Amino acid sequence: MVKWSGFAGRLGRCLRSQSGAPSPAPLRRGTSSATEAASASLHEERLKRPEELPGTGALGTLYWIFVRGYLLHTHHLQIMFKKMYGPIWKSVGGPYLNINIGSPEILEELLRQEGKYPIRSDMVLWKEHRDKRHLSYGPFTEDGERWHRLRQVLNKRMLKPSEAVLYADAINEVVSDLIVHLEEERRKSSSGVKVEDMANLFYRFTLEGISYILFETRIGCLEKQIPNETKKFIDAIGLMFKNSVFVTFLPKWSRDMLPFWNRYLQGWDTIFAFGKKLIDQKMVDLEKRLEQGEEVSGYLTYLLTSGRLSNEEIHGSITELLLAGVDTTSNTLSWTLYHLARNPDIQEALYQEVANVIPKDQIPGAKDITKMPLLKAIVKETLRLYPVVPTNARIIAEKEVVIQGYKFPKDTLFVLAHYAISHDEANFPEPDCFLPRRWLRDQREMPHHPFSSIPFGYGVRACVGRRIAELEMHLALARIIQKFLIRPDPQCTEVKPLARIVLVPDKPINLDFLDRQTMP
Repeated sequence: MVKWSGFAGRLGRCLRSQSGAPSPAPLRRGTSSATEAASASLHEERLKRPEELPGTGALGTLYWIFVRGYLLHTHHLQIMFKKMYGPIWKSVGGPYLNINIGSPEILEELLRQEGKYPIRSDMVLWKEHRDKRHLSYGPFTEDGERWHRLRQVLNKRMLKPSEAVLYADAINEVVSDLIVHLEEERRKSSSGVKVEDMANLFYRFTLEGISYILFETRIGCLEKQIPNETKKFIDAIGLMFKNSVFVTFLPKWSRDMLPFWNRYLQGWDTIFAFGKKLIDQKMVDLEKRLEQGEEVSGYLTYLLTSGRLSNEEIHGSITELLLAGVDTTSNTLSWTLYHLARNPDIQEALYQEVANVIPKDQIPGAKDITKMPLLKAIVKETLRLYPVVPTNARIIAEKEVVIQGYKFPKDTLFVLAHYAISHDEANFPEPDCFLPRRWLRDQREMPHHPFSSIPFGYGVRACVGRRIAELEMHLALARIIQKFLIRPDPQCTEVKPLARIVLVPDKPINLDFLDRQTMP
């Protein structure tokens, strides 16, 4: 919850210091209301309008995106604009005036004013599909009181660390299949140790894991022969995200002329059809088990039996939760192993930490992870370098917002430049380097601002699946490092991120996995 006590005073002092005006003396007894009104009017005059911010217009945005080739490098464009215009700047995208936030201090100032029902405006395309197909919104597309009610139901059994622990056994079951799959992929390679395209492999692992948690059903992503319906589902997710990049920047009048919009809709249609089939199957199974007097448990079972959501709301919510949990885990695991392979000293330190906590051949549990600070620091550093969503947005619809001497009206669109913020040298020296120990308390050279890296968001709109995603990453990494020594593929060149809504590798990450048990 926002702590308002003292905030107004701090904000007033901040604005006065920015304007260069001295702090007013305390009002004496008998000061007239006219004087107070004049003072308030003077304060209002000091506040600037959004249009006075430095930045770029619609043509300038199109120039950088399409002419200068930053369509898939908008994360780098954040850093460039921040250097050009400062930590807060304006830009125009289509009909929208965007207010870009590029520093942790200003980000905190904004998010602490977001109120009870902040809006994620970056979900406009998702909403268009739901509206066109008459589908119910989920936790990422719903807003206002309806969103708040939805989140209250969905948060249970997912958001708290103690509740996420309930899924540790299910996650470890899927991790065991991942280890088997890694061994099979090694054997198929000519060298006997290489595994190709880690992002694709981890994507399948994560999708299997989150499906198992949400649908309480294995869908076969890690089988030698992926079921045809599951393969279509996986392909549809990629199709939807790929085409959403083009749909985001192209004007609406081009939708009937170019194929991207229909492909985007087709991707979503396949995703929803797959989710609906699994939910319907679960409902039939649940009815049979209840009739037989069996005990039932699980996340989908909880939603179906709670009576607090309609079937349509469950359908929309589960589908959105499914997608939200996949990219965070799969991309982060891929980047983490990429850097561990290139930093053998850090990898060895992690192996020693895991070995000291977990006896050889024993499977780590959720409690074991609490004893592995370096493991957690490595994941944090990877998320800092590669925030899964490099840019998202907020609309604060409930009130006007004052930030850095500017007054923004209700419904202003704020763009949160997470990539630029997490690569701010003021908080992270050598910001482009993989330095996990910067997160360890006893080795931290300087404290970083708490809003300098928030990959799971902040406040009431924070990621509902954060705890499960973290548990998946921690358990998977501990098991992989416990078994394998990881080295870069000798033929693999440097891999860099591309912005396709989420940050993805620009080429396949191929790694060599050496069996630790056969090493001297």
